[in-house]
Amino acid sequence: MQATSKRIPKSIARQGGAQQPRTPEPRRFDPLAMISNSEMQAALGSGLIMLAAWAASGWSEVLSVILYVISYTLGGWMKAKEGVETLVKERDLDVNLLMIAAALGAASIGYWNEGAMLIFIFALSGALESYTMERSKKDISALLALKPATAVRIEQGAMSEVTIDQLAIGDLLLVRPGELVPADGKVCRGESSVNQASITGESLPVDKTAGSEVFAGTVNGEGPLYIEVTKTAENTLFAKIIRMVEEAGNEVPDSQRFIKRLESVYARVVVAATVLLIALPPFLLDWSWSNTFYKAMVFLVVASPCALVSSIMPAMLSAISKSARKGILFKGGVHLENMARTSVVAFDKTGTLTEGVPQVTDFIAGEGYVREELLSVSASIEKLSGHPLAEAIVALAEAERIELRDIAESKSVTGWGIEGVIDGRLWRIGKSNLLDQAEGTAAVAGPDDWSTLRSRLEQEGKTVSLILDGDTIAGMIALQDTVRPQAENAVRKLQELGIKVAMLTGDREATAQVIAGKSGVDLVFAGLLPEDKVSHIKALREQYGHVIMVGDGVNDAPALATATVGMGMGMKGSGAALEIADVVLMNDNIEEIAGTIALARRTQRIVKQNMIFAVTVIAALMIGNFVQGIALPFGVVGHEGSTILVILNGLRLLR
Repeated sequence: MQATSKRIPKSIARQGGAQQPRTPEPRRFDPLAMISNSEMQAALGSGLIMLAAWAASGWSEVLSVILYVISYTLGGWMKAKEGVETLVKERDLDVNLLMIAAALGAASIGYWNEGAMLIFIFALSGALESYTMERSKKDISALLALKPATAVRIEQGAMSEVTIDQLAIGDLLLVRPGELVPADGKVCRGESSVNQASITGESLPVDKTAGSEVFAGTVNGEGPLYIEVTKTAENTLFAKIIRMVEEAGNEVPDSQRFIKRLESVYARVVVAATVLLIALPPFLLDWSWSNTFYKAMVFLVVASPCALVSSIMPAMLSAISKSARKGILFKGGVHLENMARTSVVAFDKTGTLTEGVPQVTDFIAGEGYVREELLSVSASIEKLSGHPLAEAIVALAEAERIELRDIAESKSVTGWGIEGVIDGRLWRIGKSNLLDQAEGTAAVAGPDDWSTLRSRLEQEGKTVSLILDGDTIAGMIALQDTVRPQAENAVRKLQELGIKVAMLTGDREATAQVIAGKSGVDLVFAGLLPEDKVSHIKALREQYGHVIMVGDGVNDAPALATATVGMGMGMKGSGAALEIADVVLMNDNIEEIAGTIALARRTQRIVKQNMIFAVTVIAALMIGNFVQGIALPFGVVGHEGSTILVILNGLRLLR
């Protein structure tokens, strides 16, 4: 159905822009938002009451203890609840129970303030981590607030407001200035600029006119738009993004899984070691019971793996959040982790390294034919075809403002091309393989021998078609898919990172080599079927290691699934490619791939920094406790302070 097929009553057209904008206000970062977090409020409240208890200890011991109990309860309730749930439901120990046990142990031997300080800093670091993760997830899923709920549908000249689920393909919608576009569709009438940041990450609005494609969840600008629905609510690009965001929350990187397994085993070891430290030294080293118990509590505090547990996810979520702001959606942290190890990036050619839309590069008329007249004839006949090459010829005629002619009759010639009758003359346009069948085809004198000319054009990677006036060659058309303007730069940036770039295509070797020469890729594999692409991805993984596959078509889906990380093109990509892809470039900007890999590598460096720092602090505090002895407050500050530092180090990725 053509975008201009819907008639819009003038009475409705005049009503455009009457309704006030209904889009939500853009969310800005509020420094006070962290304090409004309930977990942060509990932690800060615990700290203030701890100070009050310390101040009261000088004149009322009973009041001081009561305030300490309140401080313990306020700061430790949530963590104690989490620890008990883990113990009861999973029959496992975690750092929450270790910290609560250490605080209660300190209180039992009279170190109320030290225990309260432990609870306060532990609660503070936990609140900071929760806030970090919450903010990162909000940055990724902020677009959920832009999910359209209703639409204004035009039926038989009347408007009615309906829910999104009631929309069907072909419905005509009115989108007023400032409103959300409720469904994927094509503009039938109207001109406006549309903010597509929620879909593509583009900072500037995109102009839309009749025939332009629009997406659900984007925001209309200054003019009313009349849109014909092309996809149902569950199949819109916006709906797919939402599913990707939901999947991202369930994918856990391998390093985090390892840390969770380590935490379980490590917690048991710490508890067992603490029990032995309480029981044995009085008999073996002649320590006093109070001194032994104190050192055991210090050990319980400093040996807990809080900082180690917090080393990974805050950094991962920060990196995923930053990528989402640029229009790059990860379906989980595991893919970010894998991307950091990339050795090869393999591109599909059509629609990825190239525009995916062929253009006429050469239109050659034979002697005795006028180029403009021949182009008019060709475009008039091809106007009836929906083939991409036909559309390219029509586009050339429109660009040169060539008037089209009436066609008496036309028909498609299966496997070859199309033919039509104009002014009583039969014209045919199709493949150049007729040059290999000289009999019955008269070669008209032209600028060059037709076969030689075809060979030269094909060596340049172009697809060649013939124009025949009856059985006589009247002209030749060369078409080529053009290289994306950013392709060369995108490839160069990847190579600067030490990554090899491959191109996989089903196109001919000559065409592939031309595109490879223009884009600068290292490895070229041409003439491939979908199963061949899978074989080459497997071979690249065996030879080089981790491989990213970038594609946009249904035929790329098997290769995307086979690669270490599959990356789909969000704007022009097929549904199958988007479903299978691990990462989606919502704005189709392949230049962002190198930056995303660099971000993934930086994230891994920060994670390693955090883990090394956490282990070093834990080891230093444990050794210090047994060699020289350290005060419980120092152990609390050292251990919990390291936890806060690794979280803040991960937050650097949000900048």
